[in-house]
Amino acid sequence: MHGEYKVPGGKLVVVDLEAEDGRITNFHLAGDFFLEPDDALDAIDAAVNGLPVETDTRAIADAVRRALPEGAVLLGFTPESVGVAIRRSLANATTWNDYQWEIVHAPAVSPVTHLALDEVLTAAVASGARKPTLRFWEWEENAVVIGSFQSVKNEVDPEGAAKYGFDVVRRITGGGAMMMEKGSVVTYSLYVPVDLVQGMTFADSYAYLDEWAILALQGMGIDASYVPLNDITSPKGKIGGAAQKRLGSGAVLHHVTMSYDMDGQKMTEVLRIGREKISDKGIASAAKRVDPLRSQTGLPRAEIIDRMKQQFASMYRATPGDITPAEYAAAERLVAEKFATPEWLNRVP
Repeated sequence: MHGEYKVPGGKLVVVDLEAEDGRITNFHLAGDFFLEPDDALDAIDAAVNGLPVETDTRAIADAVRRALPEGAVLLGFTPESVGVAIRRSLANATTWNDYQWEIVHAPAVSPVTHLALDEVLTAAVASGARKPTLRFWEWEENAVVIGSFQSVKNEVDPEGAAKYGFDVVRRITGGGAMMMEKGSVVTYSLYVPVDLVQGMTFADSYAYLDEWAILALQGMGIDASYVPLNDITSPKGKIGGAAQKRLGSGAVLHHVTMSYDMDGQKMTEVLRIGREKISDKGIASAAKRVDPLRSQTGLPRAEIIDRMKQQFASMYRATPGDITPAEYAAAERLVAEKFATPEWLNRVP
């Protein structure tokens, strides 16, 4: 069995192993990481050989850590990343290069249609009707998009939303409310086969699926990084956040919204951002939580998106794609049956 795991912001971890009588055998670790002393590699191999095949990532990491010589130095990888690579090997996980990718950047649709498209396109990837896809959203209407499990009345100030013309809609992923002002955010969705993240925890998969975006931002001069669980940030402040849902049909929806030119004061009037939510952020005002991309790059929003598309295409050989008429029709049915209904919006009042 063969497994690979590219550590976000780090190096490639490669494992080869066999399974006999419920135990890992003939295990060998390799990769482009740095490790001192040399014999630490043999110690890691010895620690893994003989472990039960059902050993989870944390237990594998603990075994590796205990086996390391005193003073060992691991650069570009961790014991946990060895565990992830092993779990991916045992689960027959795929890699980015196992797929043909498409990039979709279609004209703007309504906020509820965007949300319905997320569900439709994820299901299409699961069924094999669509290639794995990166989709950038365009906006012509303002909306507050709340998480699947959030309370409408707790998250949105109705007077502020009405004042600035923001509709409230609910997505199928968890996480927090996002204020989507037309022309002021960069939003993308990834629709990927679940096999791409086999062997990873949710926390691991967030950073893994967004590594290309981090590299794109760094290429534009932003000192961007990922902060668990789901924040993209820089030394100057938070840039955006991710949310994810794994459908039982065999695909993963992963979407991200980043601020391009957010009006912090308006955000505090539209969203009910209380002291409790920001108490662990070490800041005095919610208006300071979001650091717009425009202030750090000086680039037009359209150019930022173009550079992100170029980064993804160069890493994963992606080609331009589009949304089919049948997919649009399926999305509109979901809008009528689900996303535009009071029952869905107020599932948590």
